[in-house]
Parts: sequence; structure tokens; C-alpha cells
Amino acid sequence: MTRTMKAVQYRRVGGSPEVVDVDVPEPGPGQVLLKVDAAGMCHSDLAVMDWPEEEFPYRLPLTLGHEGAGTISAFGPGRHRYSEGERVAVYGPWGCGLCRTCSYGEENYCRYAGRMGIHPPGLGAPGAMAEYLLVDDERHLVPLGELDPVEAAPLTDAGLTPYHAIKKSLPKLVPGSTAVVIGAGGLGHVGIQLLRTLTPAQVVAMDINDQKMELARRVGAHRAIRSDDSAPNETAELTDGRGAEAVFDFVGSTATTRTAARCVTTEGDLTIVGVGEGTVPVGFGTLPFEASVSAPYWGTRGELVELLELARNGSVRVHVDSFPLDETPRVYERFHRGEIPGRAVIVP
Repeated sequence: MTRTMKAVQYRRVGGSPEVVDVDVPEPGPGQVLLKVDAAGMCHSDLAVMDWPEEEFPYRLPLTLGHEGAGTISAFGPGRHRYSEGERVAVYGPWGCGLCRTCSYGEENYCRYAGRMGIHPPGLGAPGAMAEYLLVDDERHLVPLGELDPVEAAPLTDAGLTPYHAIKKSLPKLVPGSTAVVIGAGGLGHVGIQLLRTLTPAQVVAMDINDQKMELARRVGAHRAIRSDDSAPNETAELTDGRGAEAVFDFVGSTATTRTAARCVTTEGDLTIVGVGEGTVPVGFGTLPFEASVSAPYWGTRGELVELLELARNGSVRVHVDSFPLDETPRVYERFHRGEIPGRAVIVP
């Protein structure tokens, strides 16, 4: 007899997410079925639901949720390393597993996933905002150990994405340097903690929301200033006119990328992490000399292992508000209005 479960689905372009009943998936060869313990809510979900019909890239209905943690419930046929009942986090950016980047654990940059129809859970494949989640391959699981799944689930994106972005700039964040974090919400407040843990840099947080600025101070920012037209001048004052060696824009809007470009220093890194529509012009005279601009995507499997170790030793902790699955549509409305300063986590 077929079992059913509750799931949060985006069912039609322009509609709101709905809680519906769907069949519990059966794991095939090499697959793993998780009983979901927690699923994080992300601004990428809002971006998906904002896409117009003519550009929408996925098949509907789509079960949302690309930040997942759960307990192994069943295996498909084949040999497995893990055991039933083990708690795991889900590495989200699934790749082909065979190409050069995948062999390095960089499945986030797999060149073959799209053409092979391989999608991350919640971003093309059925996601974690359900009572059960089907994981395509055991290599996409990382043991949680004693970590709380509610706090660990957002680390799979809201933690992994800033960790990947920040690691690239570590050689520049030496004593006496400055790192600017624009957007102190879900990803930004984790980025602040990572910068404080991994570098001796002065950390300057920027936001327009008073709650998020207070959160930034609480998690370790040396300074929290308003992300407005005066922010680049304040950054200059805090750095003796030099600017920041690394700027991480976790919003990516037209306004924030403009601010980011005015804050970065010569030979500095400007990293656009947010999925807004902002861009940065690059060319002679548009930025300080040898400033580098990048727009990374997610992170590697190895980096997720490292990040969870940082969480175990208390170096990073996600500020979460948890909600039952039935309330998810209402929580998305609050999330869209910016009423949740850290990360919203759905607990089925």
C-alpha cells in the first residue's frame, strides 16, 4: 500500500506555496530515503517563485527546500556506508559525480548536471520541505553526529555558501585588514562569525534593518553601519581611507553592489553572493587597480565537512526560528517581508 506524506509545493507560476499530500518516494538503486528532521528556508526559494512563466526552468509542482537534515529511513538496493537511523546533513548542489570538478568535490560547478537533468533538491528535484526526502546518492550525505538538525540544516547553504566565498579571500585578510559584510541576515550573520573565527580582520557589517544590525553586533561584527550612500565614506574612515581588502555582498541588489564597489580597496576581493539583479562594471578606471570580482555558487562537499566541524566546536551557529510544516506558506510571507532576522527552519 502506498504511503502518503505532507509536502510544501510550488504548484503554479505566480502562485503561493501550498501544503499538500503526496506519495512517499521509494528509494531506487544507490538512493537513500531520509525522514526529514529540518529544512531551511532561503531567499533562493523566493527567487524561484518570482521567475516569470516564460523563464521558469523547472517542472511543476516542485517540493521546495534545498537545505535539509534528516534521519536515514531506508536504502535502495546496493551496498551502503551509512546505517539506518543515522542523522545526516544533505549536500545540495548535486553533480554527475564523474567529471573533473566533481572528482574534486566541486559538484557545485559540475558542467554536466544540467544537460543530464540533475538538479538540487528544492531547485528542480523534490526538496526537503516534506516529511521524507529522496537523496540520489550516498555521497551527498554528511554525518551530523551530535549537531542539532534544526541548527545544522541551514549550514548546508546559509553556512556553506559564505564559507566557500570567504575561504577564497583568506590570504588577503591578514592582521590590519578589513572585511565588509553587506546584508547581515541569513547568510551574512554566518559570514560574520566565519570571518571572526578564521581571520584577524576588522569586520564591518552593513544593513538597512535595525534587527539585523543588532544581530550582526551580537555575533561578532566590530562595527555595524547602515547600508546607504554614506556607508562607503564610513568604511573609508574606519580604514584610514584605504577601503576593505574583502567585500562580501550577501544581497546582490543594484544598490548593494554599487556600495560594494565603492568599499573595496586596491587588490581587494569583491564577492557578490546574493542573488539580486545588481552588477559591477569591470574595466580600467571603474574599480581600484587589480580589484577582483566574483560571483560564487554554493560550496564543495569537502567544505561542508569542514563547516560542520566548525559548528561542532562552537565556532559558528545559525540564528534560527523554527516552524511546523503546516505553517510554511505563512512563514514564506513573513520571510518575504524581512520579518525573520536569521534563518527560518521548517520542522515536519
